[in-house]
Amino acid sequence: MREKFATSLLIALSALTAGCGILEPRLPQAEPAIPTEWPIPPTTVPAVATAPAAAAPAAAIGWREFFVDPRLQQVIALALENNRDLRVAVLNVQRAQGLYRVQRADRVPSVGANATATRTGGDGALSEAYAATIGITDFELDLFGRVRNLSESALQSYLAQDETRRSAQLALIAATATAYLTLASDQEQLRVVQAALKTREESHALTEKRYQLGAVSALDLSQSRTQVEAARADVARYTGQVAQSGNALRLLAGAPVPEDLLPQAFGESLTGLAPLPAGLPSDLMLRRPDVMAAEHQLRAANASIGAARAAFFPSITLTGSAGYASDELSNLFDSSTYLWAFVPQIKVPIFQGGRLTANLDVATADRDIALARYEGAIQTAFREVADALALTATLDAQRAARQATVDAAAEADKLSRARYEAGRDSYLVLLDAQRTLYIAQEALIVTQLAEQTNRVLLYKALGGGWLEHSP
Repeated sequence: MREKFATSLLIALSALTAGCGILEPRLPQAEPAIPTEWPIPPTTVPAVATAPAAAAPAAAIGWREFFVDPRLQQVIALALENNRDLRVAVLNVQRAQGLYRVQRADRVPSVGANATATRTGGDGALSEAYAATIGITDFELDLFGRVRNLSESALQSYLAQDETRRSAQLALIAATATAYLTLASDQEQLRVVQAALKTREESHALTEKRYQLGAVSALDLSQSRTQVEAARADVARYTGQVAQSGNALRLLAGAPVPEDLLPQAFGESLTGLAPLPAGLPSDLMLRRPDVMAAEHQLRAANASIGAARAAFFPSITLTGSAGYASDELSNLFDSSTYLWAFVPQIKVPIFQGGRLTANLDVATADRDIALARYEGAIQTAFREVADALALTATLDAQRAARQATVDAAAEADKLSRARYEAGRDSYLVLLDAQRTLYIAQEALIVTQLAEQTNRVLLYKALGGGWLEHSP
């Protein structure tokens, strides 16, 4: 009879344990309502195919293969080693891992040993008591999956934090590259302004001599002086911008950047991205760390619902110990002093004032919020990729037009200078040609910076930047 009862009890416990996962609801399907493919412009291929990056997905291209400039590679490595924000992200991962291990420990019994010695006295009497026991305390039989769901929630939170760390690393790499490009463009703008100042000073000196000879009027001399001072003001402005850009780069690097690692020139060979095929599916962006982090947060919130549902059912905890107790220390471990205790406890929720229902409502709302955030992360990722793709073609066309404008303005400046020196044009025509060339050069540098920054943003938006080397 006892064997039949034990067998029935084991079968019932097995059935309850097998059914404990039913309390966790099915993970809801995300519906971000985005197109199945990205709007890739027809001219994307020549716009982004600027470096020998492999035709693999952007997320699989290591940042050392994408950023082909060796100085920039070393600056990024310096930032990954010293940046404080990334260091905080790494420490948050370690903290989340510790919290998961704490929660996971509740799934196994905690065994502890205890030894006590007690001496009491009164009215001339003295008594002694000694005890040594080992046992478990308040171990919950996880019949309805409450502890398991809490452990799963902690695990998903840890995985989400790890993806957040990867996302922070990706953002740091993109920000460092952008700051490096900005510093390079500011340095190029400063070189252009310094060259313009030198040219205008030489032209002003020549104008002064011609004024002294009576060949030009005082108006021409004043206009020449105005151009010199305007260029000098621009030199001071761009000098300050170079200093600020350098400070921003050093902040991201988390340490002083050696002079030999600073950009030496502003070219188009700093970044590269392979051409995107026309049929590239939009679900590839699900590999982005921030999207994956949102998915893990959704899974964690869904597991919390299972734990909240399990709280409606009875819980059984076990406490047991075995050891020795004696009035004398010398015979503490004799066989006659052995004792044991087994204290099972069942708790049945009867009236909680609506607390359990409220906790379930909170867990359900948290799950719905996590679902909305997951869908929002997907939509944001799609928009970032679509925006970068849309600018790829237009910025390429702008750069080509700006370069043509600079070439034409340089030729016009050359002809205007020759005609002015020959006395065939007024100084006003020469000043207009110089101003046009200067504006065209500034606009070209701005467009080049926007184009290269957009390549970095496209690489980041596609989920690249957290691998150091391509597979």
